[in-house]
Amino acid sequence: MIDCRRTALGRASLFGCRQFRRWPSTHRVMLTVPRCWIQFGKELGIGALMLLVASGTCSASSMAVVSGVVRDAQGVAQMGARVQVLAAGSVSVATAFTDMAGRYRIANLVSGSYQVRATAVLFLPATRRNLQLATGMLATVNLTLSMPADPAAWIPAQRRKADEPGDDWTWTLRSATARPILRMLDDGEIVPVSSHALEGSRHAPIQARASVVGGGGGFGDGGLHTVIVADRVGGRGSDVMVRTNVGTGRSSIRGLSTEVDAGYEHTTAFAGSSRIVMNFVSHPEMMSGDGAMGMQVLRVASARKMQLGDSVDLEAGATVYAIRTTATSLTTQPFLRVTVHPGKVWAIRYTLASSRSLQSFDGLDSISADLPVTAMSGGRMLTESGRHQEIAASKQIGRGLLEGAVFHDVINRSAIAGSGALTAGDMSTATEAVVDTATDSFRLLGAGYTSSGMRFSVSEPLTPSLWATLEYQVSAALAAHNTGLDGLAQAFAGLRPENAEALTAAVRGRMLRTGTKVRAAYRWQPQHLMTAVDAYDAGSDQGYFSLYVRQSMHWGNRLPPGFEATIDVTNLLAEGYQPFLSADGRTLFLAQSPRTIQAGLSFTF
Repeated sequence: MIDCRRTALGRASLFGCRQFRRWPSTHRVMLTVPRCWIQFGKELGIGALMLLVASGTCSASSMAVVSGVVRDAQGVAQMGARVQVLAAGSVSVATAFTDMAGRYRIANLVSGSYQVRATAVLFLPATRRNLQLATGMLATVNLTLSMPADPAAWIPAQRRKADEPGDDWTWTLRSATARPILRMLDDGEIVPVSSHALEGSRHAPIQARASVVGGGGGFGDGGLHTVIVADRVGGRGSDVMVRTNVGTGRSSIRGLSTEVDAGYEHTTAFAGSSRIVMNFVSHPEMMSGDGAMGMQVLRVASARKMQLGDSVDLEAGATVYAIRTTATSLTTQPFLRVTVHPGKVWAIRYTLASSRSLQSFDGLDSISADLPVTAMSGGRMLTESGRHQEIAASKQIGRGLLEGAVFHDVINRSAIAGSGALTAGDMSTATEAVVDTATDSFRLLGAGYTSSGMRFSVSEPLTPSLWATLEYQVSAALAAHNTGLDGLAQAFAGLRPENAEALTAAVRGRMLRTGTKVRAAYRWQPQHLMTAVDAYDAGSDQGYFSLYVRQSMHWGNRLPPGFEATIDVTNLLAEGYQPFLSADGRTLFLAQSPRTIQAGLSFTF
């Protein structure tokens, strides 16, 4: 038998054991494993395990780490983007998802050569190749996601809205899974607005903006306007907007021009969204061709978009107008857009539209609406109308985009703009007219025409938030041939369709250091044209040199945060004016895009 003595610490020690009796060798020896040995074995295993953990800890501290931020092409951080570290053969080594600020961190990487790839719904993957990691290295890899199929993100030339930055929906990420829906605020921060993600958000769900805008306003925008916009973010990706616009001008004795707009957006199935916008507009300063005063317009517009698999985007919607002057007219203008993504850098799009202002889901980014052109003729009310069909293909080249399109337009009645106060004699010869008595401007409904054309554009980022675009178009437009000393009737009768070319150079985005939002464009076309070449193009109403600037105002602590100044100029150089004589001998003008200048101050709270 073997006896075992314990040490003072109470632990079994092999060296504390003493053999006190030895059996003769001729006898069978029976050995019994003492409990002290079993205890010793357990403690030896625990010690080895602790040594292994310590060794692993020391090893982990010497391994590499990759971290960074994932943003889109506009510099907006993307939450919920998937970031993968790939080894040779595109084998995934580790995966992480970005947080609210678009940040990610992947640790415990051994030295070697890797790729870092970021992916997100509705974005093209972004990859950093040939990343060499050394032992203990802390590497920073920032990635930028892009969306080649989104015209609003690539083409800076868009239809003008007097206060468009103040009443638009700007969404950064939509997902069919349980990931939250995100919304970008004016300060560039991201707010989750799904029901499960809204809890704990430090942002107030209601945001309001008040603006005062005045100047030489365009058709329907005369006088001083006070605009208030309220935006409430709800649960499950919903958003409600309300906007009021009250204007005063020379016609205030007949009443104030009033506009009330309301919009609602919510997420739908198939990673989609749905929007509905309602507008009521009352303009007592408008005069129709028969001399009646006042115009009221009720507009209901809706649009929906969805994803069918990973390769097809579907957008559809319609606008319904109810217009009242001396009579009432009801008109519907639907649209359909289908975009197919045959590859990572290609997109093919088909568009069918009957309205120049609503041709896609993004056409309802602004809940305000342009005043429709309508006039009485032969005892019935006429409105501007037409049909546009287009097939376009785009390809991402580096960070830029190249796009080409062919289209066919059937325009039944085309709106022609003019500057000057028409007399009763002029109105008697052109009953298809509506006059804005507050700005001395008018609109005529000209002859219809059919046109086929082509459009080519190239866009390139100057900075992550500033884009430049060059666009070429060829199509037909109405040209003036009988202007000069002729009257309105002769000038109106001399409008004929003519094939022509147009060229647009535009810059749009945000200055990095100053935060200035700018949109500058020069759109050239022959000056005797009274309508735009490619009338359904996004920038067709930006005739010649146009400029929009929005700047945050800072003056120490004297001005509150959210104080901004804006200026909006159309056709600054007053190009393309065609003169004619009014009935009383004054010189008036027809113009594809009459000059307007508006400026104002706004405060967001």
